Amino acid sequence: MHKYRSHTCGALRASDEGQTVKLSGWIARMRDHGGVLFVDLRDTYGVTQCVVDQDSAALKQVEQWRVESVITINGKVKKRADGTANSKLPTGEIEVYIASAELQSGAEVIPFQIAEPDQTGEDIRLKYRYLDLRRDGMHSRVRLRNDMIASIRRRMWDQGFQEFNTPILAASSPEGARDYLVPSRLHPGKFYALPQAPQQFKQLLMVSGFDRYFQIAPCFRDEDGRADRLAEFYQLDVEMSFIEQSDIFSTMEQVVGGMFDEFSGWTGEKKSVTAAPWPHLTWEEAMMTYGSDKPDLRNPLVICDVTEIFKRDDVTFNAFKSVIGAGGVVRAIRAPQVGDKPRSFFDKLNDWARGEGAPGLGYVLVEGVEGKGPIAKFIPAEAQAELNKLAGLESGDAIFFVCDKPAKAASMAGKARDKICDDMGIRQLGQFKFCWIVDFPMYEMSEKTGLIDFSHNPFSMPQGGMDALNGDVLQVKAFQYDCVCNGFEVCSGGIRNHRPDIMEKAFALAGYSREVLEKKFGGMLSAFQYGAPPHGGCAFGIDRMVMILADEPNLREVYAFVMNGAYEDQMMGSPSDASPEQLKDLHIKIDLGKPKIQAAS
Repeated sequence: MHKYRSHTCGALRASDEGQTVKLSGWIARMRDHGGVLFVDLRDTYGVTQCVVDQDSAALKQVEQWRVESVITINGKVKKRADGTANSKLPTGEIEVYIASAELQSGAEVIPFQIAEPDQTGEDIRLKYRYLDLRRDGMHSRVRLRNDMIASIRRRMWDQGFQEFNTPILAASSPEGARDYLVPSRLHPGKFYALPQAPQQFKQLLMVSGFDRYFQIAPCFRDEDGRADRLAEFYQLDVEMSFIEQSDIFSTMEQVVGGMFDEFSGWTGEKKSVTAAPWPHLTWEEAMMTYGSDKPDLRNPLVICDVTEIFKRDDVTFNAFKSVIGAGGVVRAIRAPQVGDKPRSFFDKLNDWARGEGAPGLGYVLVEGVEGKGPIAKFIPAEAQAELNKLAGLESGDAIFFVCDKPAKAASMAGKARDKICDDMGIRQLGQFKFCWIVDFPMYEMSEKTGLIDFSHNPFSMPQGGMDALNGDVLQVKAFQYDCVCNGFEVCSGGIRNHRPDIMEKAFALAGYSREVLEKKFGGMLSAFQYGAPPHGGCAFGIDRMVMILADEPNLREVYAFVMNGAYEDQMMGSPSDASPEQLKDLHIKIDLGKPKIQAAS
């Protein structure tokens, strides 16, 4: 028999009754029932209940061991007595009577409970992450991540893709976030950058003629921490040659849609997945109808523009008229059949809006064809009838209003749409709803500087090519697209600009001179001079997809090892100080500035 185990802790069944077996694992629980000791033995595959009865020579030995100690046991498999089977465990019909046991590694008193849920704070969990990972939830989510990546790889290979690894030490690139810089010892004063994405390298692979590339790529962005964003993350990075936008969509719908369908029952009841082809929304449609470029389509509420109603001479709501006169708009959300809701339902929404920085959330409640509520008195019958028709209002419906400049109105209306949906309890759970957001604006104007810059990926092809760049640049659409699932952006991509002349013009409009272009992207620009195929791609966030499938709101719950919100690894002690010798090798001096003088108390 093997030195440590003949079976895993999740393998034994009633059909194994009578066998002599050897198991190894961690003591998850110990229960003393009047001289009979029950030990739940756990490994990565499952849990087996083991028994040390009062006649066993191992009793005095085992009862001294602490939970989370690693042991090996020998014993015989027996069926549990009638009425004592545990239906929650695959091994629940049997137990193993221990004949002998060996302590492989004893455990100290653990800093928090592992077998039972408790309220341990995140800092403690991350400091002892190796213990936290033994918990059922964390352990299963990390295994889900592995299984998902394996599924993705199989599906990509089946589609004819080849997997490549691209460099980690690269040149700095304006991807929209700060780079992590790595000083060069051999080239004093110069720095490598950890890649925000393998963008240039995957495009160069297309120039090299490989046609279909993918990678489970590590990426690094020096951004402030959020629940759905980490400093380092992984993405399914994809690039294809001689394709159109529709080819990307059809290919990835099979890969990602198939993977989601495979794991859609992971949290319990199987959820439905949007059937291919997934719906397309232009960026403008998404912002108008949902107030967001990452809409949750499980929310049935939509936004409409009712600015013209409040422009009418007979509508006297001056709070809106003054904003409209300054270039503002009025967005509205219809809430069907809320006429029976108490006044507190509307008051709480109003209070919520104030907490979001808005003056409030005005509304009209429709009774028959008439409007009721705080704003209704400013809207005469004829205007109310037009409003009912425009917004599709019926008796018993309410309509909520947001008035502001277009961008702020869209954002606030999007938040209100989700808040109203949740307060009504009408979000369609049990589904993974996908869509593509297309036709993003190529450029945007900074409100702070008034300068033109790229609004999304600078490497995308403008729709209309060079001709489009000779007109109003703020009207130029790009071949850029995002994939959204349940309100989360899970993918971003585009058809690439493979023409050096168009690339030079596109970057010049965003303030990048030819010299800057050659310095930042010289390798790719040079490669495009030697024949670059039309190509495009995308990147799906691995971590975010695990988070959605596992129904977890925080990315740190789906990673094995991760830093806290301040980007500190309390388990390994990073970031850490560098020694004077290391700094000297790197030709670096640390200047933290003069210490602030504390005012006397």
